[in-house]
Amino acid sequence: MPALACCVDAATFPPGYALAGDSSLPASEIFSGAFSVTNTTTSLLDLSLPSHWSPSLSASLYKIDGWGAPYFSVNSSGNVTVRPHGTQTLPHQEIDLMKVVKKVSEPKSSGGLGLPLPLIVRLPDVLKNRLESLQSAFDLAIQSQSYGSHYQGVYPVKCNQDRFIVEDIVEFGSPYRFGLEAGSKPELLLAMSCLCKGNPEALLICNGYKDAEYIALALVARKLALNTVIVLEQEEELDLVIEISQKLAVRPVIGLRAKLRTKHAGHFGATSGEKGKFGLNTMQVLRVAKKLEQSGMLDCLQLLHFHIGSQIPSTTLLADGVGEATQIYCELVRLGANMQVIDVGGGLGIDYDGSQSPDSDNSVGYGLEEYASAVVQAVQYACDRKFVKHPVICSESGRALVSHHSVLIFEAVSASAPVAQTMSSFGPGFHYLAEGLTEDAKSDYRNLTAAAVRGEYDTCLLYAEQLKQRCVDQFKEGSLSLEHLASVDSICELVSKAIGAYDPVRTYHVNLSVFTSIPDFWGIGQQFPIVPIQRLDQRPVVKGVLSDLTCDSDGKVDKFIGGETSLPLHELEGEGGVGGEGGYYLGMFLGGAYQEALGGLHNLFGGPSVVRVSQSDGPHSFAVTRAVPGLSCGEVLRVMQHEPELMFETLKHRAEECGHEEEIARAALVSGLARSFHNMPYLATTMAAAAAFCANKISNDYYDDYYPNDDHNNNSAAAVAVGCEDEQWTYCVA
Repeated sequence: MPALACCVDAATFPPGYALAGDSSLPASEIFSGAFSVTNTTTSLLDLSLPSHWSPSLSASLYKIDGWGAPYFSVNSSGNVTVRPHGTQTLPHQEIDLMKVVKKVSEPKSSGGLGLPLPLIVRLPDVLKNRLESLQSAFDLAIQSQSYGSHYQGVYPVKCNQDRFIVEDIVEFGSPYRFGLEAGSKPELLLAMSCLCKGNPEALLICNGYKDAEYIALALVARKLALNTVIVLEQEEELDLVIEISQKLAVRPVIGLRAKLRTKHAGHFGATSGEKGKFGLNTMQVLRVAKKLEQSGMLDCLQLLHFHIGSQIPSTTLLADGVGEATQIYCELVRLGANMQVIDVGGGLGIDYDGSQSPDSDNSVGYGLEEYASAVVQAVQYACDRKFVKHPVICSESGRALVSHHSVLIFEAVSASAPVAQTMSSFGPGFHYLAEGLTEDAKSDYRNLTAAAVRGEYDTCLLYAEQLKQRCVDQFKEGSLSLEHLASVDSICELVSKAIGAYDPVRTYHVNLSVFTSIPDFWGIGQQFPIVPIQRLDQRPVVKGVLSDLTCDSDGKVDKFIGGETSLPLHELEGEGGVGGEGGYYLGMFLGGAYQEALGGLHNLFGGPSVVRVSQSDGPHSFAVTRAVPGLSCGEVLRVMQHEPELMFETLKHRAEECGHEEEIARAALVSGLARSFHNMPYLATTMAAAAAFCANKISNDYYDDYYPNDDHNNNSAAAVAVGCEDEQWTYCVA
């Protein structure tokens, strides 16, 4: 606890207040020699961080070497870099994320792409490396254990349905017969289309609730020579499969999802176990097998699927579930089913906090190799005991595939002010305003000063809180002025800070919507690593939480990996306000799964801009191969059934009715309104946007400005914002 020593200056009083106060009250100078406040010009983290600093210390502080390996690190300039090929990345191939931000955000006139933040950076090289690493892990386990079949995975498109992600996985996975899993009709359509360009042996797994249309579509996929498996989630789906397959003259391949007893206790295991949402229990499994036999279709039953929950924490639990499922598989073989594949579902976890702990939803106690070895060993052991041929092993690993390849980058545009050092900077001198206090409040003030002189810190805090509460009550009754209340607040802050009870955490306001971009944090408390992507060669001096743009108290990030309630941050440059010089950029990592698919339109904030960045041999090691701006204000309004064209016409008409300016000025105002529909909902962190509104080109036609091809039905982000195909950034070497 810091010592209390001379810190309260002789207070100054505002004009209009008499010099004479209550002579029975001690003057503020009596605190001199009693209180000392931590100097806010020094680091708020001084007690826990060394005085010298380096990028390696930042990597350790933010645990980048834990959750980020082998794809993220910190370079000598203090910037976060991407190692796109994992452990095989050469030094000259690393991608500096700050250089990506500069390339993307700078105006076109300066050689940039002119895209606003927030920004999602997709890294297809990382995605490719993840897929190859998963395949290699299973290949190694199969070879080392002399397993009698092979592995071929599928990607569950629900994790991230982005067209280019799915197409990349099909392309990268083609040599390995890597397939797709769909859980709805639109997902099935996109999977069918993408797999037409994939390996013909790649599996198309059809999960989820099914109606007649879904089943018919899956059977059509089989007619199109796609390796389609209809997985029964409910017993009644079998009747539809039998009936529709006969009508379409298609011999189906059928799987069934078993409802296992094995489950894990974490949040992500809630859908597993005997009372899980999906799957068939043992009685239903037997009835399905019997009905297929009676229909002469038992040979169609070829796959067993199960899922014991996402983020499986340990290989012990994994092996238990795989072993139980394999027993069911072997029993189906005994009953005469033509079993070929065991699908171990999802559950391959990732280490969000770098702790490698099996006791947390934010981590797992294994790597890819341990996971693959546990699966292969469990399947092999159960099959060998029953003398059953080893099946093809399939997994539906989505989170583990796509999480690392996406980085969300956003800017801190301002921060709450640091705590002042002295009493004089808080406002009017307290003892000059004391005449308005009740006798009880004056007594608290006397007791406070006496305790300060005696050095009784806890007693100081007690009397300060009592004084504050009495004054708050008076203020609510209307008998105390705002100046009085401000002075009391100042003294209480000063005392709290002096005795170490003051909360030093500051709020950083970020240009982001938590609900749109990090919905799992808000919805289920999922924590993601968030790190400044720059200035990591400097010691962070502030503890901060992040507050987003939305008008909602839940729109904040105040829980961080490692159980922390604040994040070490750097002071913002300049004043730290909107338009300040030198942006302060942070990255949220490992968010490539689910966040985009789950994000909504809270406060009508649409999705961030998106760029695909590949490693190249250019001067900065990367190339932007695709860039798409985020949804404009007009587009998010249209999603909610508004009609931006009519809204613009209404505002234009009102401007003509109410405007007293000359025609040229009024036309510029109308053009500025039109541009507002076109701009992104997020903050423009420079004055350029306001200047553009005020000095906009003259235009009276919303369509002419923003729909140059007069295609009012095309409201895709790329078409609206770019305007024509020639302006698409297909390959921009940085």
